[in-house]
Amino acid sequence: MSAPTENRSTVTEREARQVAEAARERDWHKPSFAKELFLGRFRLDLVHPHPMPVEESVRRGEEFLAKLRAFCEAEIDSARIEREARIPDEVVAGLKELGALGMKIDPKYGGLGLSQLYYNKALALVGSVSPAVGALLSAHQSIGVPQPLKMFGTEEQKEAFLPRCARTDISAFLLTEPDVGSDPARLATTAVPDGDEYVLDGVKLWTTNGVVADLLVVMARVPKSEGHKGGITAFVVEAGSEGITVEHRNAFMGLRGIENGVTRFHRVRVPAGHRIGPEGAGLKIALTTLNTGRLSLPAMCAGAGKWCLKIAREWSAEREQWGKPLALHEAVGAKISFIAATTFALEAVLDLSSQMADEDRNDIRIEAALAKLYGSEMAWRMADELVQIRGGRGYETAESLKARGERAVPAEQMLRDLRINRIFEGSTEIMHLLIAREAVDAHLSVAGDLIDPAKSLPQKAKAGAQAGVFYAKWLPRLVAGPGQLPSSYAEFRHGVDLSTHLRYIERTSRRLARATFYGMSRWQGRMETKQGFLGRIVDIGAELFAMSAACVRAERLRTRDEHGREAYQLADAFCRQARVRVEELFGRLWTNTDDLDRKVVKGVLGGAYTWLEEGIVDPSQDGPWIADATPGPSAHENARRPYGG
Repeated sequence: MSAPTENRSTVTEREARQVAEAARERDWHKPSFAKELFLGRFRLDLVHPHPMPVEESVRRGEEFLAKLRAFCEAEIDSARIEREARIPDEVVAGLKELGALGMKIDPKYGGLGLSQLYYNKALALVGSVSPAVGALLSAHQSIGVPQPLKMFGTEEQKEAFLPRCARTDISAFLLTEPDVGSDPARLATTAVPDGDEYVLDGVKLWTTNGVVADLLVVMARVPKSEGHKGGITAFVVEAGSEGITVEHRNAFMGLRGIENGVTRFHRVRVPAGHRIGPEGAGLKIALTTLNTGRLSLPAMCAGAGKWCLKIAREWSAEREQWGKPLALHEAVGAKISFIAATTFALEAVLDLSSQMADEDRNDIRIEAALAKLYGSEMAWRMADELVQIRGGRGYETAESLKARGERAVPAEQMLRDLRINRIFEGSTEIMHLLIAREAVDAHLSVAGDLIDPAKSLPQKAKAGAQAGVFYAKWLPRLVAGPGQLPSSYAEFRHGVDLSTHLRYIERTSRRLARATFYGMSRWQGRMETKQGFLGRIVDIGAELFAMSAACVRAERLRTRDEHGREAYQLADAFCRQARVRVEELFGRLWTNTDDLDRKVVKGVLGGAYTWLEEGIVDPSQDGPWIADATPGPSAHENARRPYGG
């Protein structure tokens, strides 16, 4: 019998939503392709012609990639990292020497100043040889000290910390707590003002890089008091400060080389000059940082897809069954086609989103979130299909394969390593809700008060008038469009006809917008509880975005004479596969088991089906479901282990 969890903070669902809503970036100052897509407007002009990097960024990026590739091939032993569950100090030292810690840091602070496009190419390259090393670099630069300082830090903070991050210091991002995941309203770590300092107390969990970090970004709650606005606030903290203890290094099913732990703060004094932004801006800083930071995960997912394709091709050509190569059996061939087409699309989504981030002409908060969601889900499926193609050898470890004289292919490791991406930086379920909130923003802006039970009758009347004006203009536009004209998008016809897919995207975008409107009309204020419906809406949008990116990428490659014919073939295959998935999702919008599932869940939680659990022995050991995180001094030996220290 597990002990009950104590010391939980209590926050109502409404309070939690208010905290999350307050941290949202509400305004849309720039156009967004994905936002328009969810509103039934297929703005192909925002992504086509495909945006291109400037020549200087390409030159610097390719130069660095060449050096990084040589280092990866000569110095990174993926099997050793997996075996020892450690990234060797000499590997990290070599990465520092290359400048890999400062890929996104401005050269005036000692960094390389790579574009988002080439930063992601570098992560895909490193992640292909060792996902653990990819995670180290990504956590350091995408969500660690460099990114929030770049966006919100003062010049003094940048001069003090960015040169260190570029060459010598590893950084980590500390938000999650033992009883706080995607619900920051219950954040318990405090930062109490004391003169020109803040005093931090609390416990942080799943601190990627936290075991080896030199610098930390810590999110803590400042109590409201005279002269202090209070709220969740971001700080740069020296990891070696007195009162900081790394109490435990976590071990996982995959990414065995990452240094992820539990960190306790006990009366840790932090100068007020280390606060990033004003008090209360911490959660907004975290979410804004993630807008582009999330692109690091699909970068490594795209790299994983490339590797899966390479192994599937080589193995299925070599392996014969019933007198012909494995790949020529239809059941296996379908899996290979899926891997090839999806890898093409993932790279298309990644490159398009990255280049849009570099140009900063569009608001890409939805695009980046869709890339993370779609990349993590599809990469996991590709790795699973590779294991299936490899059969027993896919389930066998690379070390075992090598020991008995076969090629050491770490397919099962790839499956384990990729699994965390569906949880990292926003689980699939949370990403569905975040994207859905942005996708329906236009509706809530004009009709939010109308469906809010807390609003007064005059407020509802005013909202009703606003909604009437908006929908009178918007709804008629969802009836017809270019997708119904056979001549539309004719510039995408070159041997293979991709124009048919673009017309499908345009028609389906309008269909998706109508479905969203019907859902809001049907459920009104309860819409936010319909997570199954919202998840399918988002998944349809993700498929349409990926189809768009694939077609635009194919046309770009054709015009540049870079495998254009093959690119058109892959884009066509992907779009046809995606259309099957889209139609299935549309069917499940209205025909599903959501209501029945809720009844079953209530029965499970109420104990109605405990008889179904009989006949087993639970191998779990005793202990609380959530560890105690009461503030106070640590009773553990400090497990902090800086690289080279």
